[in-house]
Amino acid sequence: MMESIPLGPPAQAMVSLTQGLSQINNYPDPSYRKLRAALAQYHQIPPDWIMPGNGAAELLTWAGRELAQYQTTYLIVPAFRDYWRALQGFGAKVTTYPLQWDKDSCSLRLNIVNPQSSGLIVNNPHNPTGKLLARETLLPLLEQFALVILDEAFMDFLTPDEEQSLIPLVFNYPNLVIVRSLTKFYSLPGLRLGYAIAHRDRLQQWQNWRDPWSVNILAAIVGEKVIKDQEFQEKTWQWLVRARKSLFEGLSKIKGLEPIKSSVNFLLVKTQVPSSQLQRELLEHDQILIRDCLSFPELGDRYFRVAVRTEPENQRLLAALAQILS
Repeated sequence: MMESIPLGPPAQAMVSLTQGLSQINNYPDPSYRKLRAALAQYHQIPPDWIMPGNGAAELLTWAGRELAQYQTTYLIVPAFRDYWRALQGFGAKVTTYPLQWDKDSCSLRLNIVNPQSSGLIVNNPHNPTGKLLARETLLPLLEQFALVILDEAFMDFLTPDEEQSLIPLVFNYPNLVIVRSLTKFYSLPGLRLGYAIAHRDRLQQWQNWRDPWSVNILAAIVGEKVIKDQEFQEKTWQWLVRARKSLFEGLSKIKGLEPIKSSVNFLLVKTQVPSSQLQRELLEHDQILIRDCLSFPELGDRYFRVAVRTEPENQRLLAALAQILS
């Protein structure tokens, strides 16, 4: 099941994409001034503290390059596999620390040696558990580590009253880099668009490392529009609360499954049956694909992850799982 939301892409994105076709005979603005201005207005920060990227993946690459300069990088696990790619690609030394979590809560308890010569990667909300860490949990880390890369790719799924972003703190902590994605919330994975927020001097260094025009002109045009689409944002927040609750309750009723409470658009589910077996049977009999968690070694074959989809899609998944596990 796809993890982009079923409400998207926004209508504004499709209109902008069509209109932007007339500009593909031009190179993109290398500084992406209009896109950065729109993001700056949205987050209430200066444009030169923002760097658009070819998806969050490109920005994680440059984070990995910088982190490789430190004695070690601490990685909170289970962790998104792309962090390993970015770190190992530049020969970074990695030390893992487990996230302390259960079905209702999560916390970080780090016992760090020489944090001032070390870096840290952590994501919030956490992938793959969907847990949301409070600002108060993360703030001490900014005082300890030489560099903190905070991946907030799923933060858009929380309302302004619920979100726990550290973007307002970037001016106080030059060692903080926040990575955001525009492809998940707005269902635009094919356009590849993300952005980093950090001290302008650090972003200038990253800019010097990368190829020119890494964000294509269509992605830049669409990104400029969707970040202003308040109607789509409100509609998505309202839909997600109801749809996630319904899916969670449905999964909870199936014997052998234990869904984990989530703050985002997916649910991690503990299963008594190997997830690879469930994945195979769902695909063979119902043409439904769930994501096993074998890419997260700490979870193994007893967890799988499902995206929150439309009510008919969610009900079809629940019926198929109930049939297999009955």
